[in-house]
Amino acid sequence: DAVRELGPEYAIPAGCRGSGSPSDLAWLAEALVIGQETRVVDVGSGVGGPAGWLADHFGARPVCVEPMRSAAAAGRRLFGLPTVVAGAEALPLRSGAFDAVQSLGVLCTVPQPQRPAVVRELHRVLRAEGDLGLLVFVARGPLPGPLPEGNDFPTEEALTELLEGAGFTVVQSMESDGLTQAPVAWQERADAVDDLLARRHGDDPRWQRAQEQTERISRLIGGGHVRPLLVHARAAG
Repeated sequence: DAVRELGPEYAIPAGCRGSGSPSDLAWLAEALVIGQETRVVDVGSGVGGPAGWLADHFGARPVCVEPMRSAAAAGRRLFGLPTVVAGAEALPLRSGAFDAVQSLGVLCTVPQPQRPAVVRELHRVLRAEGDLGLLVFVARGPLPGPLPEGNDFPTEEALTELLEGAGFTVVQSMESDGLTQAPVAWQERADAVDDLLARRHGDDPRWQRAQEQTERISRLIGGGHVRPLLVHARAAG
């Protein structure tokens, strides 16, 4: 609704909040060698901002997989991409169907016992030697509370071990600074959507809880306790 009121140019910045900036998305797209013919799936796609960015900048047509029905419906309306409502631990997708998988800000929301099953699913839907692109918020040690609800931040070492255990080889990883260095025009559009939502829903306890969660993770990142890590991994042949 906010994008409809403000204009379609607000859709991608609004849809990418918490899922990376243009520099993050570009790094991953180049690492995964995304093109018009690339078969790519975005697992945990949210309202579709990163997938919409790929379609807009690289001509791809990603398949979106999102467990929250309302977010999936919003993404379909905003970007018109094929969208499936499903969890990452049981993807309703054919094995080997994709050249590339991206999953942004998802693994750090999956409880540790369930992560191996999720990563195995990401591997299963990739073709041999297909590419995986991740944005994962990783812990640098014990974390001060209060922590964001629904987050379980792995260490970089645990993340690498998890990927290797599922049959991936880490090609490259890079700490992201893009979340704090998005272009002014991009940030202004995302902020305009936030401002509109705050005016309309600021008294709603659900909005207040979401803002509290955002503040908690921002504090962890700002204090150097958690860092956003971009990862390019490749499935075994």
